[in-house]
Amino acid sequence: MTDQEKKNYLDESEDLIAEGSENKTELANRIAEQSRRMAKTYQHIEDGFLRVVRWFSTFIDRVLFNRKYGKLVALVLAVLLYVVVNYNTMASVYTSSLRSTRTLEDVAVTARYNTDTFELSGLPASADLYVTGEAANVINAVAGGGTVVADLEGLTEGSHEVRLTGEGFGDSVNVVVDPSVVNVTLKKKTTSQFDLSWDFINRDKMEAVYSVGTPVFDYTKVNVRASRDTLDTIAFVKALIDVGGQAADFEQDARLVAYDSTGTPVSADIVPDTVHVSVAVTSPNKTVPIEVQVSGDVPEGKAIEAITTDQQTVTIYGSETVLSGIEKVVVTLNAATITKDSTILRPIVLPAGVNSSNINQITMNVSLGEGVTRTIENVPINYRNNVNNYKASQPENKTTTSVTVFGTAANVEQIGVEDINVYVDMKDAVPGLQEFPLMVDQPASGMLVKYSLTEATYELNVLGETNADSDEPGTDSNNG
Repeated sequence: MTDQEKKNYLDESEDLIAEGSENKTELANRIAEQSRRMAKTYQHIEDGFLRVVRWFSTFIDRVLFNRKYGKLVALVLAVLLYVVVNYNTMASVYTSSLRSTRTLEDVAVTARYNTDTFELSGLPASADLYVTGEAANVINAVAGGGTVVADLEGLTEGSHEVRLTGEGFGDSVNVVVDPSVVNVTLKKKTTSQFDLSWDFINRDKMEAVYSVGTPVFDYTKVNVRASRDTLDTIAFVKALIDVGGQAADFEQDARLVAYDSTGTPVSADIVPDTVHVSVAVTSPNKTVPIEVQVSGDVPEGKAIEAITTDQQTVTIYGSETVLSGIEKVVVTLNAATITKDSTILRPIVLPAGVNSSNINQITMNVSLGEGVTRTIENVPINYRNNVNNYKASQPENKTTTSVTVFGTAANVEQIGVEDINVYVDMKDAVPGLQEFPLMVDQPASGMLVKYSLTEATYELNVLGETNADSDEPGTDSNNG
């Protein structure tokens, strides 16, 4: 390098050093200026904060030590104190919102005790349960099921106060039973023997044409075990024989039930609790005539000329005892509803005790005619129910009366004196002269006429002495 080049290099270096010194001085001046600004800002913030603190302190002093705001300050302080003291309780109330309670109504109550020795009374059949805990646990406990238990084990005869508890709900929930305590009584059991009777059940499920006979039991006496008080209320023990669907002789084990005198079941141990029974099934029947009984009067002065039916007999089904006392079946007809010749469908009225019949209704053809009236003279007056066998006489020796007959001409002409029975009822007769109402028996249903009396009363002198030759009480007898 030449001397000139060295000189030029030194000159350039000096210029650069001078320029760098100027830049450092300017940078230092800027930093100093920024520091002064930040210090000034911090000072303003500190002054502002101190002013706020002083203002708040002054405000508190004015409020706390001013009578005007004393009550408000006391209230605020009380609320703050309550919150501090009851924080845990309030927190538990908040967290309890995550808990759940379910109510189970009418849960069956079971008892633990020696059923062979004691009879229990006073225990409710059901109780209510309140299951409380976390929602998920409550749902699981209720779904899993549980029972209400009265633990009587170890208790002796007498009255006891017993606590009811819920079992089977798990340990994760709390179970409260309502009622929680009950009063019960334990009585020692004893045994008595009763005769066996029976009832047929489900008769409506057996065809009506069938009848059941007298059941035959393997034994006719049973032992019943209960407290003496309960045994004293038992009036009878019945075997309940189910005849539903039976159409032939059958056998079954019938359930035994004890009843009191009102027919209410009594809770007791029946040993054994069933009895083997054999029952005969039959279909007794009887064919009897159908009788049409007419009531009311045909309007507009007309009368019934004739009635013909499509069926004259009906076959009825029932027990032999019932059928033996039935001689006819009745069908009713109200003449007041007929104004012209008509064909009428009428139901058959079955007598009591009859289960069914081969027909339920009949068709009758009713023809009408003009009504006429005829008076029949010299109809004898009879008496009935002379229970005291009094002698009697008629002051005027009047022994007959007149009867008016109404119907169509053809039917009226068929009536004679012998068809009419006029009488007085002496059931309430007393010695002396007295009047009795005259009465007349209406004709049989086949005779389509009606009788009416021309006289309403009959005078008779009843003597106090009895007539040994009079007919038996309750029979008809002519007093002439």
